[in-house]
Amino acid sequence: MDQARQAVRQPAPGSAQAAAQGSAQESAKPTFSELFTPKLVTVWREGYHLPQFKADFMSGLTVAIVALPLSMAIAIASGVTPERGLYTSIVGGFVISALGGSRFQIGGPAGAFIVLVAATVARVGVDGLLLATMMAGVFLLAIGYLRLGTYIKFIPYPVTVGFTAGIAVIIFSGQIVELFGLTLPGGEPGPFVAKLIALGEAAGTINPAATLVAALTVATIVFLKRWRPKWPSMLIAIGLASLVVALFSLPAETIGTRYGGIPRSLQWPALPPLGLGRMIEVLPDAVAFALLGAIESLLSAVVADGMTGRRHRSNCELVAQGFANIASALFGGICATGTIARTATNVRAGAHGPVSGIIHSAILLVLMLVAAPLASYIPLSALAGVLAVVCWNMVEKQAFATLLKASRGDALVLLATFLIVVFRDLTEGIVVGFALGSILFIDRMAKSVAVEAELAQDDVADGARAYESSDAGDADTVVYRISGAFFFGAASTVGSVLDRIADQRKNFILDCSAVPLFDSTAANVIESAARKASRAGVRFIISGASPGIRRMLINHGVRRPLVTYAASIRDARTQLAGRREA
Repeated sequence: MDQARQAVRQPAPGSAQAAAQGSAQESAKPTFSELFTPKLVTVWREGYHLPQFKADFMSGLTVAIVALPLSMAIAIASGVTPERGLYTSIVGGFVISALGGSRFQIGGPAGAFIVLVAATVARVGVDGLLLATMMAGVFLLAIGYLRLGTYIKFIPYPVTVGFTAGIAVIIFSGQIVELFGLTLPGGEPGPFVAKLIALGEAAGTINPAATLVAALTVATIVFLKRWRPKWPSMLIAIGLASLVVALFSLPAETIGTRYGGIPRSLQWPALPPLGLGRMIEVLPDAVAFALLGAIESLLSAVVADGMTGRRHRSNCELVAQGFANIASALFGGICATGTIARTATNVRAGAHGPVSGIIHSAILLVLMLVAAPLASYIPLSALAGVLAVVCWNMVEKQAFATLLKASRGDALVLLATFLIVVFRDLTEGIVVGFALGSILFIDRMAKSVAVEAELAQDDVADGARAYESSDAGDADTVVYRISGAFFFGAASTVGSVLDRIADQRKNFILDCSAVPLFDSTAANVIESAARKASRAGVRFIISGASPGIRRMLINHGVRRPLVTYAASIRDARTQLAGRREA
């Protein structure tokens, strides 16, 4: 994921002119019907010919080679059989590409879901997992059609970094048993601290063969990433590890010895057992799947946008995620979402549009039909090695260090999210992190609001000097200006200032030309200050208020005879001058 984040800052592939044209074409505000038009349709309307197909075919092949071992590794780490990961990439990935709102999104099982899926399987079984996945799909459809995708993207950056790092730590801790071939007599505990204690007690059961295979896998991936970055390092590492185990008859557990291999076909679609009680039981899991899937898929789409200069359709993408999860569950798959690493690989491989993701799913299906018997020889420790590398890449190490040094508030949000995800619960981590981030934002916005004795911008532009409280044009007038978003977070501070100054002179001008936002709490503060000024016999004029702000104030009773309105400070002074002359 670290590499995918850096890819946002890379220039778009192809000519600058082509990127500029693509950005201009997709930056226009879409109509209602276009909000849910799949990008596949958009690409087809633009004209799709043999050169575009060739580009999509090669990129689809590249992504399929990456997705093959990764899909099985994620499924096994999630507590289900390896073929369910392939079902997810084949069925869910196809639907996401065919119906999605991103040109380059690649769907399938994601590492971020491992902990949630494993916990769900342990609690309600595979049937409960499939039901929760279908329900999550329905929730994603609702989120998309209600056009709530824009709000899901309002997750603070420290929360996403802390959440991702916490997920990586949990996933890696779950792979230690397979990496070292440990034997846990009582099963592997779920809580992080209990798991570490159990792993420490089982340290004497290390399997040297499994450890060697895992180390070989990791070393091969790291070596190829550095010296031959375009080669499919994960697939080569898995193939090499399988060959070593088979040639030397190493006592390392494989997919064949544990699961008996994988089937050579998709299973027929079938509904999981339904029932109101069962649906209520898995409801928390379904909500967690839906929220995490929405965040993960939209984040992946944003990464693809940054790499290509294109622009995805958030709500259309969420609708596709909903259909994909329903379809995946029907065919026995697990949660499907947009995957950042595979999507970034798709872009780097030169994909033109969603056909690449469809081809990726088709190639995975062919590989499963043809090469399924070979999967029996894949060592589980090799797949654990693949996930260990994935975990390392998931942690945005530079971003983590930067946020720790950026400010105390960002560091608090980051560490709170990270620690709660690791030691408590994923959902709690997101909720607490988002709440702390929101409080931090409110605090910063509140501190940015100021009540100052100065002229409005139009007066300064005419050559007038900055206003002093002792210089109002006449001794009976005081002029103050509010700048910044005036909302409930700043209401107490601004209200106390207004209470002190509203009865100092006979005339009080409050300029709001630099206020972009007013809420009902702010309007109530102004109404209270206006009433106090009225009781003191002070003439209260509000200048520079936008139509929306004026409407808000009038609705809260800030109207004649309490106040009058003026377009600017100059107009307000003209009103006062005319009144004196009258």
